[in-house]
Amino acid sequence: MNRYSDIDRDSGVVQYEYGDDYINVRFSDGATYYYNYASAGAHQIERMKILANRGDGLNAYINEHVAKRYARRER
Repeated sequence: MNRYSDIDRDSGVVQYEYGDDYINVRFSDGATYYYNYASAGAHQIERMKILANRGDGLNAYINEHVAKRYARRER
């Protein structure tokens, strides 16, 4: 997984990885959430990839737009 840069140092996101139609996001509590096109929608996944690469806004975007629309959660 890639380290999330967290430019503002205010995020619970610590790592991420993605592929063509999904993104995995690991939070500081150790939980990893798997979002894909089927669970959250293509537009949301593509936006999450941009924010992940930018290192800013991913946690807020998840809270506001996809929250519990993950395909699975791992601890």
